[in-house]
Formats: sequence, C-alpha cells, structure tokens
Amino acid sequence: MKMIKISENVPETSAIGLGCMRITGLGNEKALRELVEVSMEAGINFFDHADIYAKGEAEAEFGRILTPELRSRMVIQTKCAIRPGICYDFSREHILESVDGSLKRLNTDYIDILLLHRPDALMEPEEVAEAFDSLKKAGKVRAFGVSNHNPMQMELLNSCLSEPLRVNQIQYSVAHCPTIDAGLNVNIQNDAGCNRDGSVIEYCRLKKMTIQAWSPFLYGMFEGVFIGNEKFPELNQVMDRLAEKYQVTPNAIAVAWIMRHPANIQTIVGSTNARRVQDVCKASDICLTREEWYEMYLAAGKKLP
Repeated sequence: MKMIKISENVPETSAIGLGCMRITGLGNEKALRELVEVSMEAGINFFDHADIYAKGEAEAEFGRILTPELRSRMVIQTKCAIRPGICYDFSREHILESVDGSLKRLNTDYIDILLLHRPDALMEPEEVAEAFDSLKKAGKVRAFGVSNHNPMQMELLNSCLSEPLRVNQIQYSVAHCPTIDAGLNVNIQNDAGCNRDGSVIEYCRLKKMTIQAWSPFLYGMFEGVFIGNEKFPELNQVMDRLAEKYQVTPNAIAVAWIMRHPANIQTIVGSTNARRVQDVCKASDICLTREEWYEMYLAAGKKLP
C-alpha cells in the first residue's frame, strides 16, 4: 500500500482509507471486526468518521471493537460542525463539545485528524483557532483540516491558526471532477470552464495539503454509482478493458484514476464489503499512463478544448 505523510504529528497514512459512514448497516460487531481486519491486512490504516454518521452510532459501533492494540496501528479521522437540519457550527463551544462526544463514542483518548465538515458562513476564525489550540494542548487532536472548503475559506482560517490546515476532503471521481474541468477549460466560455471552487487542487498542492476524495464511485451530488451504470457505457467499457489489463476490478481502476493525479490524492472508500475493499486496495499498485487517464476522463463524457 502506498503511504502518505499528512502531518508531522500523525503517523504515515495509507493512500486509501476506509470511510465508516455506512458501517452500522453491517448489523453486528463480528462483521465490523472482519471488515476492519481485512482492510488492515490489505494495507489500510486510515479510518474516516464524522459525528453525524448514523447520528453518532457509526463512531460508537467502531469504538466497541477498538482495542488498544488496534488503536496503536490506526490513524483515525473524524469531522464535526454539521448540526443536521439546523446549521453549520464553527463555534468554539460546539467544536469542543463535538470532539468530546466523538472521543467517548470512539473509545479513544485522541483523534489523529479533525476536519470541519462543510463551511460555516458565520465562521469566526479566531474562535476556531481557540478551539483547535485547546484541543491540541489537551492532547485530544493531533492535526486539523476541513472538508468541502474553497481556497479563500482556508486562507481565512489559516490566518488565525497556530498551525496550518493539513487536509481538505472534497467529492472527487472521474465522473465528478469539476475542479479538473475548470482547469482544462481556462479562458473558454463554456460551462466546464466555470471555476466553482477557486482552483482547490492547485491551492492544496501549493500549501502541501492532502486532498481526500470522497464518493470515488459516484457521479453528481449523490446521483448514483457510475460503475456498471448504463448512463456511462463508454466509461465502463474503458474501465473493463483496463481492469482486464491490470488484472483488477473496475472499482480499483476508478481509484487508480484518482491516485494517478500528481496531487497525491488520498481516496476514501465507503464500502462495507470486505472483499470489495480488498480488491480496491490493489489500485495502489497501478500507475495509469497519461493516455489511459485522459481516455477515462473523455469516456466519462468530458471534452478537451
């Protein structure tokens, strides 16, 4: 498994991580323990959570199988700041309260990485900085980042933080990559050239931040999976051919497309199927050619100007 360094305060992290949003659907601790063990045997040491996943129950179920020995071999990330149906909340009080809740549910003394989960329009960066400093001093969180933020929002936060943000988690796949579309259609008056995120990939590369890709198999905003989908016949044809060439599954090819980008993007895979996770991890050994990367991009319905 390819490893990446997110922060000096965090151990080296697998380039493919397991997203834990759906683990409550497994139904029992034995199945969850098997999923975690198979994932770790395949090279994954990174587990991604959020306080809102299954209303906190995803963290709690994970915590019930977490032994001190397992914890010592894991990098655990969680997120806070979404109060479903109410607001986004970057207040100092809410951040501190959320982290304490996650620590209790996860059955751990510390979180390796904490992300602010979607931007808060009422953000006061000084208040966020106070919360982060308090968590770091208490040994509760080792590094910090954000999810779904644009460059200026990150700049505003960084202007007050004692140490810079290390992560930005964004939706990204071969069928959903508007930041790539905009970068390829500079100075062209078309929809693809509309820069909706402020060149977030380039910004993160300049700032040495790790980009994390969520929903690597989805298109649109939760519209569905593109693998095996009749809406993407050409893309699936290309992925099937490449899967045969590299002796992996199409899911692994979809992840290999993400990992081929020089931004060193970390992919968060949300499957609860142990065998599928195991197969996807083989993407770490694949380096698509430039021609193959662009072939998949075009097959997804994109155009080069």
